[in-house]
Amino acid sequence: MKHSFVLAAACALVLSACGGGKQQFPVHVTVAASTVAGDGLIYPGLVLTTNGQDLALAPPSTPGAAVSGTFPNTLSYGDVYDITVKTQPAHQACSASAFTHDSAGRYASIDAVFTCAIQSHALTGTVTGLTATGLQLTNGSTGGVIAVPAGATTFTMPEVNYGKTYGVTVLSQPTGQVCTVTNGVGQMGDADVTNLKVTCQ
Repeated sequence: MKHSFVLAAACALVLSACGGGKQQFPVHVTVAASTVAGDGLIYPGLVLTTNGQDLALAPPSTPGAAVSGTFPNTLSYGDVYDITVKTQPAHQACSASAFTHDSAGRYASIDAVFTCAIQSHALTGTVTGLTATGLQLTNGSTGGVIAVPAGATTFTMPEVNYGKTYGVTVLSQPTGQVCTVTNGVGQMGDADVTNLKVTCQ
């Protein structure tokens, strides 16, 4: 009986020292710094979510720098978490990179990592009158070059990042024909550009 009392007292002392509950873990998140142009959190609007709580992250004051934040509530030891993107930032796409799904306590701390990149969109158009080979189109803003085969009625240039200018011109004329580009100059928005026209005679 005396042994049971001593054991119970010892357990109570341990619980008191630990606050009488499970260990708590803050949930930290970092959006990685830019590694190439257009990476990192650049535009506002990013909201992450896990376990019924949200975390909004604003772009850093220094473009391309890493940005970090902590969810408002801690998780208890053993709680399963799955940090996901609730709202994407304007003009960008963010995705999980590391340590975003696990259970609290598996590691000493919860330090999830996300990456963000500028969205890119298609640059396409139609071709009329092309009967010969040799037509090449280039986007002078990106350096992308494509060959358009004889008889083609459409073409697709390499994608262009949001906000970047494009300028599609004829790099090489087809044999015995002259082609011109209409609507070839502009600035990429939040949707594919599909109104380019190449007319050959």
